[in-house]
Amino acid sequence: MAASLALTACGGGGSDSEEGADAKTLTLWHYEGPNSAMGIAWNKAIEDFKASHPGVEVKFEEKGFEQIQQNAQMILNSDSAPDIMEYNKGNATSGLLSKQGLLTDLTEEASKRGWDKALNTGLATTTKYDEDGIMGSGKTYGIPNYAEYVEVYYNKDLFKKYNLQVPTTLDEFTKVMDTFVQNKVTPLAVGGAEYPAQQILYSLALSKADRAWVDDYQLYKNKVDFKGPQLKYGADTFKQWVDKGYIAKNSAGIKAEDMGVSFTQGKFPIMISGSWWYGRFVNEIKNFEWGTFLFPGNKLHPGSSGNLWVVPEKSKAKALAYDFIDITMKPEIQALLGNNGGVPVAADAAAITDAKNKELIENFNKISSEDGLAFYPDWPAPGYYDVLVAGVQGLINGSKTPDQVLTEIAKPYDENLADLGK
Repeated sequence: MAASLALTACGGGGSDSEEGADAKTLTLWHYEGPNSAMGIAWNKAIEDFKASHPGVEVKFEEKGFEQIQQNAQMILNSDSAPDIMEYNKGNATSGLLSKQGLLTDLTEEASKRGWDKALNTGLATTTKYDEDGIMGSGKTYGIPNYAEYVEVYYNKDLFKKYNLQVPTTLDEFTKVMDTFVQNKVTPLAVGGAEYPAQQILYSLALSKADRAWVDDYQLYKNKVDFKGPQLKYGADTFKQWVDKGYIAKNSAGIKAEDMGVSFTQGKFPIMISGSWWYGRFVNEIKNFEWGTFLFPGNKLHPGSSGNLWVVPEKSKAKALAYDFIDITMKPEIQALLGNNGGVPVAADAAAITDAKNKELIENFNKISSEDGLAFYPDWPAPGYYDVLVAGVQGLINGSKTPDQVLTEIAKPYDENLADLGK
């Protein structure tokens, strides 16, 4: 789940004996900011691509994240489809497009070029989709070259001011937030108008969950009880956090970008969000010391592979698209990701020289080694993102009870299951 940043299209081309080898342009879209780890690494990948594919035109177009999110089906079904693009992973996004026949099957290419061997089981889950568009099995339709996860960012100076230690349990975490409230400081920077708030509720639910529950919820292994202990605890506790003053009531209308900016400005001591902010915070936070820790007490965390490189079925330069993916998996690009605040999927640990970035990658390796990636709450059903945004906004502004929200979010989930005949 990357922050909603400007989408940049760029490209290069080359020669190969495969499909689209004679193309003189490769149109490539991605939606990462130029100073993000992915933006930095991919810009270098584009340079390398152009150097190894001389004599081609590079075409730039500007798109918005939301525009792609809302119009991907229409774009990929038209003659204006790019040759390769970054796209969100999961049933509701890449899964849906694969089911509709809009994405190229990359299974053979992934095996031939060794991409499949670079991804462990948890990361590979998001690359494969079955005939119903459900992730975890079937053909490979996308390749990630980075990973991501949700963690807790904290302002070390504010923790020191109130003599607070990094919490290791949820109980200790609530005591930390109580101390801030007692000192008239709202603990959490939250973006209720976009993805961040629902990821907090999901993290709370995961504190009561195990891998089997995640597989049931995300992969439809078994029926999920939305009033069961996991999601009920998540919704009830989220509401308690609002009532206790951990989450500001006005955060229902705050976007992710404004949440992140408020943390960089030192207005809030804690922010629960994704590793995609990390490189940006390294560059932008100048006035205080900051650090990160995993959501206290949890073995499971929202997270997954990063977004996928997908090759639209209508791509006119598929061979060149495969070449570009290959470059993003090379050691030097992986190291560039890791040294700029990203989480590379195939980096040499010795090549990561920055101490702060080592902390980021070590936290990820801990989650990965424990099979702790629990994906994201909005993945299971098409359109589910907006349903969850509305649900948590209701909890923040007090217009809905936890029980009402659980009923509300169960409905489209169960309807999607019914549509799939499950």
